Order: sequence, then structure tokens, then C-alpha cells
Amino acid sequence: MDTKDLPGNILDPNCPSRVVFQRIGDKWASLVIQVLGDGPVRFSELRKMVNVVTPKVLTQTLRALERDGLITRTVYAQVPPRVEYELTALGESLLQPLTMLRHWAESHVPTILEARDAYDEAQDEALLGPSN
Repeated sequence: MDTKDLPGNILDPNCPSRVVFQRIGDKWASLVIQVLGDGPVRFSELRKMVNVVTPKVLTQTLRALERDGLITRTVYAQVPPRVEYELTALGESLLQPLTMLRHWAESHVPTILEARDAYDEAQDEALLGPSN
């Protein structure tokens, strides 16, 4: 099937699917979606599970995912207020492709790191000459 026959065309710079692809490709968004795959999570728990993300960036990520219909935010009227984030059905539909990508990344990282080292060594050698 030719890509021009698809309803969206990610290769077209004007196609709205690029925005979706960009959202899913964001490292924090994909991590949040995977964490929420196990069920509803509070902000503080989510932050601990994702690691090293700042509260500001996590808040921005959660708002963007909520805006895109991938997660829901539920506020419980109690003192102090309790807020939980959960995947929508649309968000759940991303779990399988993200899990496949995660498994691919985790199993191929040694090869990629070796390729990077070899590339960097070749670049250094080209600039500095062979090291003896």
C-alpha cells in the first residue's frame, strides 16, 4: 500500500499525525503511559517510578496526554485532595506498541552502544590520526 493512500501521512509535514507521533515519541510521555499500564497512579508515585523527571515537566507531560485523550485525571474530594492519573482506552491501545519498542530497545542497547563506540573511535581517528 502506498503511503499516500493512508488517511494520514506522517511524511507530509502538514499532516496532523506528526503531532501524535511527536507526542508518543516524547521520552516522558512514553514512560508515563507504560507506568500507567498497571493502573491508576498518584502524581508523587508516578514521579518516583519515572525517575529524574522534574515536577514541572511531569505536569506538562500529564496535561498534554490528558489533552490528547490518552489519560484521565481524577480528583478525589478529601483532605488533602487526592489526584490519580489513569489510561483511557485510547492510551491503553498504545501499550502493546510501546512494549514492543521497549523490548526492542532493551535487547538491542548493547549493539547500539558498541556501534556508537566504534563510530566515535573512527571519528577520533580521522581527526587525530591512529593512536598507538
